[in-house]
Amino acid sequence: MVKKLLVVFAFVLVFTGCAEAQLKQEFTLQGDHGRLSAVLQTPKHKKTYPLVIIAHGFNASKEMYLLTNLAAQLNEHGIATLLFDFNGHGQSEGSFLDMTIPNEIEDVRRVYTYVTKLPRVKSVSMVGHSMGAVVVAMSSGELGADKIETIVLMSPAPELTKDTAKGDLFGVRYDTKNVPEYITLSNGLKVGRAFLTTTPNVKIYEISKLYTGPVFVVHSKDDQLVPYKYGLEFSRIYENALLETLHGFDHNFTQDTPAVNKKITDYLVKQLL
Repeated sequence: MVKKLLVVFAFVLVFTGCAEAQLKQEFTLQGDHGRLSAVLQTPKHKKTYPLVIIAHGFNASKEMYLLTNLAAQLNEHGIATLLFDFNGHGQSEGSFLDMTIPNEIEDVRRVYTYVTKLPRVKSVSMVGHSMGAVVVAMSSGELGADKIETIVLMSPAPELTKDTAKGDLFGVRYDTKNVPEYITLSNGLKVGRAFLTTTPNVKIYEISKLYTGPVFVVHSKDDQLVPYKYGLEFSRIYENALLETLHGFDHNFTQDTPAVNKKITDYLVKQLL
């Protein structure tokens, strides 16, 4: 039972800028490779509310400002949020060397199962950034529009399949016929064989396009890490997608994070409230 897997570490009442009382819970739940650290924030005085699962990207965490600021903006409008660390990231258990896209998809499925057991949640939507956007897109394709109300893909990064198929990850080359135990990226991060061997075979677009609900894709033409063309490609695989093309922003929208998150919040408020 999902509820029996819950371990609550903190339970506090907080108020957002719009004086919307929120209940904040920090807890863990069982993921694919150990327990996942999560933060759930729900409106205190509403009988029911929509909930948005927010997924971080490659080597990031739920503490990323882009994601915490988005959660705060959604909370101000009475939309519940769940932020969590994927296995091998942040405060979650597991080793980064064992991380793969398939086991992150399983992490999302377990988070989804957990939130569907919450008594006041009337709908579940998902937001993902970078590789987290890929995981959200594929998870939604598998779960379907009857379970996921809408999704938002921020700077989606599907090029990882092509890059790893060529034996190139963030500029580090390796032999695809004799994949090493791990490679070391320029920042010192070690990426394991599991990721390098499974990623080329992940059917990102084929699975993602099975989702038939509304999709909002946000990508900057000036993204130097993941080219804009991938956001454009993602928007074209869906029957019901809206593409927000930005200019002058990097991959993480650091030039004006709150402004970008307001676009996403406005979209979700329109879809969910």
